[in-house]
Order: sequence, then structure tokens, then C-alpha cells
Amino acid sequence: MTVSILHRVTGSGMATVGAILFVWWLVALASGPAAYASFVDLFTYHSGALNVVGYVFGIGLTLAFFQHMASGVRHLFMDAGINFELKGNKTTALLTFAFSIVATAAFWIVLLLEKIHG
Repeated sequence: MTVSILHRVTGSGMATVGAILFVWWLVALASGPAAYASFVDLFTYHSGALNVVGYVFGIGLTLAFFQHMASGVRHLFMDAGINFELKGNKTTALLTFAFSIVATAAFWIVLLLEKIHG
């Protein structure tokens, strides 16, 4: 049940946060260089590297994406009538959490290594 609720929360959260950030970015872009610089400065340092806010939003949205994807795949199988046994159901529920954490960590490690090594 937790995975089902979290699936809805991550989907709604990504849509809401993503839409707000996208519209904010478009408005900043259309408003001129000063407004756009203010938007970019909220998430990055002057060097272009992410600051704390950038990492919180980036990692948070990435974790939400992978959790939503994993629980969506789980729900797809359940819609097909598979995995209704209690033990298997609980196992796959826990695996969605493990997958989302591991995938998020791997994604950000690759991003950071690419940035370091060019």
C-alpha cells in the first residue's frame, strides 16, 4: 500500500515541481538576462556547478523519477494478475525502494564522474 501511495505522490510531485520549474525558467528566460541570471544563481554557483539547492532539487527529482518508474513497472505486472502472493508482493515493494536508491546513486555518480573527468 505504501508503494502505491508513493507512486501517486512521486508522479504528482514530479509533475507539479517540474511544471513550476519549467514555467519559472520560461518566464525568467523571457524576462531578460537579469531575471534568467537570478533563476540560474538559485541552483548553481557562478562556475556553473550545482549548489546545495541544485543538488536537493536534482537528487530529489531523480529519486522520485526512479521510484515512480519502479513502482509503475510493479503495478504493470500486478495489473496483469501477477505477484498477488503476500511474500512476493512485499518483496517487490521493498525492491522498488532499493532500486530507486541504487539507480539514483548510480546516476549521480556517473554525472559527477563525467564532470570531473571531462
